[in-house]
Amino acid sequence: MNYRKTGIAILASAVAGLVTACGTGEASTAEETEQAIVTPLPVEVVLPVKAEIFATYHTTTTISSDADAPVPARVAGEVVEIFVEEGDLVVEGQTLARLDGERLRLEMEQARANLNKVTREYERSISLHDRGIVSSASFEAMQFDVDALRANYELKRLNYGYTKVRAPISGVVVSRDIKLGQQVNSGDTAFRVTDTTNLVAHLKIPQSELSKFSAGHEVEISVDSMPDEIFVATIARISPTIDVRNGTFRATAYVNNQSGLLAPGMFGRFDIAYEKHSDALVIPAAAVIEEDNQTVVYVVDGGAAVRREIQTGIVDGGAIEVLSGLDETDQIVVTGQGSLRDGSKVLASIPVVTPLAG
Repeated sequence: MNYRKTGIAILASAVAGLVTACGTGEASTAEETEQAIVTPLPVEVVLPVKAEIFATYHTTTTISSDADAPVPARVAGEVVEIFVEEGDLVVEGQTLARLDGERLRLEMEQARANLNKVTREYERSISLHDRGIVSSASFEAMQFDVDALRANYELKRLNYGYTKVRAPISGVVVSRDIKLGQQVNSGDTAFRVTDTTNLVAHLKIPQSELSKFSAGHEVEISVDSMPDEIFVATIARISPTIDVRNGTFRATAYVNNQSGLLAPGMFGRFDIAYEKHSDALVIPAAAVIEEDNQTVVYVVDGGAAVRREIQTGIVDGGAIEVLSGLDETDQIVVTGQGSLRDGSKVLASIPVVTPLAG
């Protein structure tokens, strides 16, 4: 049996009887008695905890690749072989496709034959030049012919080598833009290769926040497709000039993506912790309210709510640092404080220590 509630009901009935018996002259005494037995307001409380808390700057941007290369055809020709498909991993220099290069091969062989012919004539003329039979002018002209033919041969050999379309970087084939039998021209894009192991993000930092950051700061990243995963990046550099279009500085952060879970083009949320307070007194931010230009909380003391002005520090998500006004033994109201006044009777839940930061 709830003796407290029963006693309140009996006392209320007695007060009502007194009001009826004594008339209007006794009304003020009855009101005072009713105020004294107001039902306590239910509230939930927690205890402040000691924890690490970080001052964090939040921003968003798109993750991109720092190494992304279109792979063009260097010479014209028909596509006769394709060796890779989209999604394949390739290494720098690997052959991705081959063009018909028979004409270029024949041109290369012709250039080599011409070079060999003139080279032999030049070698025979050396002894003749030494004996004075061949003039110096003729001998020098023959040297120039050899050099010119050697350069022509190397050019033909290079063009023939271009019939093999090779990867300029290591990475993943993200697109194949040619088909078997297709006639391509020099400069046409055949593939696109992206290195996804090292990604990059360009963060915009307002002028007012610039002094808080420097190269080497770690950045935590979250993406919508993997909400429970946290990825880490590092700020490599901060541009010394301001972007006049939006008044921000650009910080470049590199993301180690050896796991391959992230992909270029993903939209990421970036959290940069620029200040850490260890062993801070922390309470839920939901407990704090603003009243009369003061930051206050309500503390339960002896069954009553006590209004307490506090000084706050770092705010980190759902936690807030308390610099003064509280200690670890105070029971802080976190639910129901909006209807409280200083001295309100409350019925508090059992205090629960909840991890708020870290």
